[in-house]
Amino acid sequence: MLPFRLVYHDGYDLNLGDHVFPAQKYRLIRERVLAEGLAAEEDFVRPEPAPDEDILAVHDAAWVRKLKTGTLSFEELMRLEIPYSRQMVEAFWLAAGGTTLACRLALRDGVGFNIGGGFHHAFAGHGEGFCAINDIAVAVRRLLREGRIERALVADCDVHHGNGTAAIFAGDHNVFTFSIHQYNNYPAIKPPSDCDVHLPDETGDGEYLDRLRSAYVPSLENFRPNLVVYVAGADPYYQDQLGGLALSMAGLKERDRLVIEGALKRGAAVAVTLAGGYAFRLQDTVRIHVNTIVAAREAVEAWRAR
Repeated sequence: MLPFRLVYHDGYDLNLGDHVFPAQKYRLIRERVLAEGLAAEEDFVRPEPAPDEDILAVHDAAWVRKLKTGTLSFEELMRLEIPYSRQMVEAFWLAAGGTTLACRLALRDGVGFNIGGGFHHAFAGHGEGFCAINDIAVAVRRLLREGRIERALVADCDVHHGNGTAAIFAGDHNVFTFSIHQYNNYPAIKPPSDCDVHLPDETGDGEYLDRLRSAYVPSLENFRPNLVVYVAGADPYYQDQLGGLALSMAGLKERDRLVIEGALKRGAAVAVTLAGGYAFRLQDTVRIHVNTIVAAREAVEAWRAR
């Protein structure tokens, strides 16, 4: 058994059809970890959809109503960049519930892992870039409201800047937003995070890891979060269709270890979400995400062995 639980639901599939975002990856990740013996059926837990109360603690009521009634304008759909369906909306509510559950499990076990989520481009009042509901913000706000945590740090390592998360938590002294990303990439407008690491095109393993370490570790030590929500995008990979960085699979796994182990060593629990991944070969995206599970297991085992 894994030393932490994997949160998964068949409903995570956004029902996008032929789309650059391979929403079937969630099912394939589950199948891969079972086939390789990395996890057993008892390692998986099913989330419930986030209650509307939690969604509305982050998102404007008008935006939530449009999603629930299918009344998005043409402009809103173009900005969202995915087709509307009832299944898509249900998937976002499930993702938010899954990230909330992963955060609760992280506080219990050290790490909680949502095989989904990481929809960091969703703003309070609109969706962007395949993201309609910001599950990261929903989960963090719920745990803060309950008093389970006092401070959370969002460590966003997707190739794209975490613009929605940065905007939602701007001015919130209980949440520290950290984003390391390719600068010359989506989104064009990047609301400032508490710490932004803007990387040039074609940044490879060595420079990436050096810059991540030099910015992330001081952020942890200065802010002292109870919880880190790790947005572990697979899209800094050198063969990603929507990315322009040049990380290898080994470099991405070292990134995962650095983020998770760094937080655990400093007393913070870690909830992992998967975010983007658009490799030319779908099996590469799945492999990168599976490697994140392996890195999390290794980090927890090293932390417990101290």
